[in-house]
Amino acid sequence: MRTLIHFVHTSIDGRIQGPNGEFDWPRMGPELSAYSVELNDQLDTLLYGRRVWEMMAAYWPTADQVSDHPHDRAYAPRWRATEKVVVSRSLERVDIERTTLIRDDVVAEVAALKERPGKDIVLMGGAALAGSLAAAGLVDEVRVCVHPVVLGGPHEVLASGGTRLDFDLVGTRVFDGRVVESTFRTRR
Repeated sequence: MRTLIHFVHTSIDGRIQGPNGEFDWPRMGPELSAYSVELNDQLDTLLYGRRVWEMMAAYWPTADQVSDHPHDRAYAPRWRATEKVVVSRSLERVDIERTTLIRDDVVAEVAALKERPGKDIVLMGGAALAGSLAAAGLVDEVRVCVHPVVLGGPHEVLASGGTRLDFDLVGTRVFDGRVVESTFRTRR
């Protein structure tokens, strides 16, 4: 069975966006950028909820053509080449190559995705989706990158809907002298 990793950037106050939906605060220094590329080499499928998908789809298809940031130039071609799965009941379709849409029976569809042969699946952000999949026992690992900022936004890292979830801390890393990643594995 493939491993499902929830990878998320968060603030010190545990929020994944600012009060108005801002996601302009993560700083991708050279070490964090290299790690992001390394993580992408470990997976073959990216999983998104609608909100994060809309943000990613608006930028990454052409990021390396419109940005001179080294991270954007390195990551954009990998993003385009990677299979992407979007979970949304409101989207009718997704128009980006190598992307499929799950609209119904999310838990069963993601469980079936995990059963297919392949590398890891990485869920990028999406607190509600991550929480529901974790509550269903489908999230194997959570990697939280804490940035030195306080956002006060509405969405926390993992919205489990009141379900208690237990994890074991299996590692920590510091990137660029400012971002701390903690890796947790689901306690089964």
